[in-house]
Amino acid sequence: MERAELQRYLDNLLDVGRFRDYSPNGLQVEGRAEIRRIVCGVTASQALLDAALARDADAVLVHHGYFWRGEDACITGLRRKRLGTLLRSDINLFAYHLPLDAHPELGNNAQLGRLMGWTPEGRFGEQDIGWIGQLAQSTPAELLMRQLAARLGREPLLLGEPGRAVKRIAWCTGGAQSYFEQAIACGVDCFVSGEASEQTTHLARESGVAYLAVGHHASERYGVQALGAHLAERWGLEVDFVDVDNPI
Repeated sequence: MERAELQRYLDNLLDVGRFRDYSPNGLQVEGRAEIRRIVCGVTASQALLDAALARDADAVLVHHGYFWRGEDACITGLRRKRLGTLLRSDINLFAYHLPLDAHPELGNNAQLGRLMGWTPEGRFGEQDIGWIGQLAQSTPAELLMRQLAARLGREPLLLGEPGRAVKRIAWCTGGAQSYFEQAIACGVDCFVSGEASEQTTHLARESGVAYLAVGHHASERYGVQALGAHLAERWGLEVDFVDVDNPI
């Protein structure tokens, strides 16, 4: 598949133009023009780039790429090494941040809800990133924590009352703890995200709404896998997902 054709397809599929984001979405580093094999991962770390090189990949597709707002623009140190790996090997880097969080079928939030069997009912938050839904049955927060641990392979952090009955739930993968107050205002029993901040504890205690921090990386592995599987099925590309372990 031609690189330009893949870029157009992904940009349209993920509706890139709709989002105000913290980094550029789409093709971030240009490599060879023909793409047959793609390596997918959560973050374009050196370990993922090395895995792509070992697999003779033509492109790397990630959720967390480069060139973040406010980041030092100098190409030195670790940044130089990462970009050098891509440029020397002529490997393309595609990165989709908020568009991959938000996609109604392939996105991180859609995939987390599907994995957990949550029924989506609506959206909330800036650019409709957060999701709201229902559990199949009322579940104590502590049991929900154990269910998430079993599915994600990581022990979540539960803030608030372990016995809080959870039926109506909100979720937003990654570092979305700043959406907690908006989720509370929506009348949910629990909010699930990847990370927590110091003030998250107080909000959970004072509101009575449980908060589950399940891991930034752990919660965002599924969107890029779904997108990669879609590309393999739609275009016949060879796609591998490489899970570079991250405890955060």
